[in-house]
Amino acid sequence: MADVILKDVEKRYGDNSPVITGVNLEIRDREFMVLVGPSGCGKSTLLRMVAGLEEITAGTISIGDKVVNDVPPKDRDIAMVFQSYALYPHMSVRENLEFGLVLRRTPRAEIDRLVAEAAKILGLEEFLERRPKELSGGQRQRVALGRAIVRKPSVFLFDEPLSNLDAKLRVQMRAEIKKLQHRLGVTAIYVTHDQVEAMTMGNRIAVLNAGKIQQVGTPLEVYERPQNLFVANFIGTPPMNFIRATVADGGSLLEAKTFSLPSPAAARGALAGRRGKTIVVGIRPEDVVESGRSTRGATAPVELTADLVETLGDEVVVHGSRGEDEIAFKMDPHNPPAFGGKVAALVQIDRLHLFDADTEQRIAN
Repeated sequence: MADVILKDVEKRYGDNSPVITGVNLEIRDREFMVLVGPSGCGKSTLLRMVAGLEEITAGTISIGDKVVNDVPPKDRDIAMVFQSYALYPHMSVRENLEFGLVLRRTPRAEIDRLVAEAAKILGLEEFLERRPKELSGGQRQRVALGRAIVRKPSVFLFDEPLSNLDAKLRVQMRAEIKKLQHRLGVTAIYVTHDQVEAMTMGNRIAVLNAGKIQQVGTPLEVYERPQNLFVANFIGTPPMNFIRATVADGGSLLEAKTFSLPSPAAARGALAGRRGKTIVVGIRPEDVVESGRSTRGATAPVELTADLVETLGDEVVVHGSRGEDEIAFKMDPHNPPAFGGKVAALVQIDRLHLFDADTEQRIAN
């Protein structure tokens, strides 16, 4: 097994601006690290540089105790699973699984052992003689995983492997991949644009935007303490509400356009020197409740007009407004408000997230 260390990694094409800038990241031995971000943020490029499929412009990449900048992909002791299954259609499942081993001139007895072991782990034993066209999407993805498993690599690399599957199968396969990684005890780097995948699969997640890492931490750390507006907006479903407010009363009051909120007690020291300045207040939908519901800690009342009600089964998401300020929040599904109706809501003050309006960085609280 091995850890993977990226130090000051940069990637640019020709004389253009870099697509990856100053990336420093340490993936620990046997860790499941997820790189998550919007399309075009550089996460797949970063993964391909670890694999050796893209050259780095600056910095170093180490796998184990070895710098691999100039090491070809075949010698990096990695295995990669792509978004496309990339199976040979004219070969059986068995032949697809053993293809890489045959190229490496692995002894036949060892090939048979490794293929049988991978097929058992992935539940493919009864499909070994079938061709890819005779398999479902989930079964094809298992074959692609099996082709990586038989190599016994130090590091697994996954490049959005579930994007071609339907929603239900994605849920099933992400659980299987996570259990498989834990069973094999191998280091894994997983790329996805789906923040739900990132939150449910990763031991830690690295949020990327515009070629830079915005934050690294456990899913709960990133969710509870986003370090900037981008991370706060990207992580969480429904996304966080953002209200621009002016700091008043020595830092103890936040005045939005149509209502005021007391500031969190833990943030008042940091806000004391910002009197009269504009900040961005982040409010997660789950931290707003209808009046009368039990809460912990201080709350502030806000009356909202229901502009949209989305029924999700076990809850409804109400998109409410008060003048120009908009707040989405969750309610019990059995008593939703009517469109245009008034809702008395409570904002949980100690769970507010505060950001500098200019730098977009988190204000300590």
